[in-house]
Amino acid sequence: MNRKELERFLDTLLESAKFSDYSPNGLQVEGRAEVRRVVTGVTASQELIDEAVRREADALIVHHGFFWKGESPRVIGYRRARLATLLAHDLNLFAYHLPLDAHPEIGNNAGWGAAMGWRARGRFGQQELGCWGEPAQPCSLSELADALALKLEHRPLVIGDETREIRRIAWCSGGAQGYIEEALTLGVDAYLSGEISEQTPHIARENNIAYLACGHHASERFGPRALALRLQEELGLECVFVDCPNPA
Repeated sequence: MNRKELERFLDTLLESAKFSDYSPNGLQVEGRAEVRRVVTGVTASQELIDEAVRREADALIVHHGFFWKGESPRVIGYRRARLATLLAHDLNLFAYHLPLDAHPEIGNNAGWGAAMGWRARGRFGQQELGCWGEPAQPCSLSELADALALKLEHRPLVIGDETREIRRIAWCSGGAQGYIEEALTLGVDAYLSGEISEQTPHIARENNIAYLACGHHASERFGPRALALRLQEELGLECVFVDCPNPA
């Protein structure tokens, strides 16, 4: 299909126009006009770009792309190397950040909840990125951590009494540790995000809430993986999710 048609499909599906974001959503680096083979992934690292080239992809679609607010605009070092590879191979780079966190069906948070069997009851946080609800059945904090480690293939960092019963939870993928204060107002027993900050354990302990840092990368594979399947099913494109492991 034509690159512009793909961009229109993605922008419509992910409702990118309604988000105020930290980097541009949509086509970030223009490549060849016709797209038949697509790779999706979490971050437009050199490793993922090289893998897309190896697979002879026409487009790479990621959650974390380029041109973030506040970063240096100079195209030097690793930034030059990444762009040089994309341009040399006429490879399109699309990126969808907050839209791919928030989508109610294929977003990172919707996918995270579905994978864990959690029942989502509502949304919260900036632009309603996060979800809150209940686990399939009450469990201890230790059991919740074990289930997360199995599903995410990443052991979460746990703050709280591991024997505590968990009946209501809130979760938001990636660097959403700051949403813990809003999670407190939901009456949850535990809040889960990808990253943790120095102040997060203090807030959790002083407000009698459990907290689990589950990994930024680990919690944000769901959206790119689901997007690959959607592109296959609805557009008939050859599309594959490629995971480049990251311990963060």
